[in-house]
Amino acid sequence: DTYGAWRALSRFYKEGRFKAIGVSNFYPDRIADFCLNNEIKPALNQIECNPLHAQFEAQKVLQEYNVAMESWAPFGEGRNNMFSNPTLSEIGKKYNKSVAQVILRWQIQRGIICIPKTIRKERMIENLSVFDFTLSEQDMQTIAGLDSKTSLFFNHQDPENVKWINEFHKSSFK
Repeated sequence: DTYGAWRALSRFYKEGRFKAIGVSNFYPDRIADFCLNNEIKPALNQIECNPLHAQFEAQKVLQEYNVAMESWAPFGEGRNNMFSNPTLSEIGKKYNKSVAQVILRWQIQRGIICIPKTIRKERMIENLSVFDFTLSEQDMQTIAGLDSKTSLFFNHQDPENVKWINEFHKSSFK
């Protein structure tokens, strides 16, 4: 009951118990419907976004409804050889930056919130060292050209995947 849960969260938000409430994995049609049919709009939608699945159309819809976009798995968990991608590597060399730094900078310049996961101190430092350079418009476009418009993980709209996710959640929260 997504709408019922949202009404409860909205009540807590209005009472000041929460500073913000958001959603995850809402496709553009769902976020539009959700924003049009709820008094309180989500502060953000956390969706998969990385150079190989850039989510440009989703970002346009989110901007239309003033919902922030947050990237989960901004590095695609390294899938499809993300960290050795020749295009990203070449751009990194130009700025004396790692592929990870190029990816984070690309998302930041697009106005996307990105919180990369790491437990290693040196990677934390590297991930924070992205505010001392700016990618050129040409480099932004080159990275945009890597977009396959396909999830690196799974299609949330595939009924079989929905069943799998549902079973996973049921078994995980017993």
